[in-house]
Amino acid sequence: MSRVVMQAVVSMDGYIAYPDDTVGPLFDWYGNGDVAVSVNETEGWTFHVSRASADYVQPFWDAVRVQVVGRHLFDLTNGWNGVPAAGEELVVVTHRPLPDEWLEQHPDAPFCTADSVESAIAVARERAGDGLVCVSAGDVGGQAFAAGLVDEVSMDVAPVILGEGKRFFGSHPGTVLLEDPDQVVQGDRVLHLRCRVRR
Repeated sequence: MSRVVMQAVVSMDGYIAYPDDTVGPLFDWYGNGDVAVSVNETEGWTFHVSRASADYVQPFWDAVRVQVVGRHLFDLTNGWNGVPAAGEELVVVTHRPLPDEWLEQHPDAPFCTADSVESAIAVARERAGDGLVCVSAGDVGGQAFAAGLVDEVSMDVAPVILGEGKRFFGSHPGTVLLEDPDQVVQGDRVLHLRCRVRR
């Protein structure tokens, strides 16, 4: 059965982007090493990170089968030009159809839409088989987390204080206990953490 992992790069104070959606120095670690890692070989999205980061992120990216994102991230990235950023398929949580022009330009894109986080996760789990479902952190990830649909939380913590912006857990209220981290990997300018959600 698939596992659902909520993931993003995050600042020390819990932000995944500035209010204007730029990431500032959060992604600097993607280019500060000499080991190549590929997120999507079709598009040639290759980064150069430290050996420690490569040993952590490459198996994670390789295990992702379906990604779940919100409409805002889809619009920001232009749907990654029809190629999922990670995995083989992408589910967009939205109440509006994807733009006709985009669909015409990318008729074979392995994307689908869902009108709720719950239905998006259900579709993603079914399509992922035994692989990972990766839910992007932020508003949609926070909704999935609050609904009890997330199995693990994975953070790439950059030693940066943004001071304001888009929060990792969105507006999720309340307290939730996670298990002790089962992976803690120190990269160059990043700390990779993974915790299972306590059930």
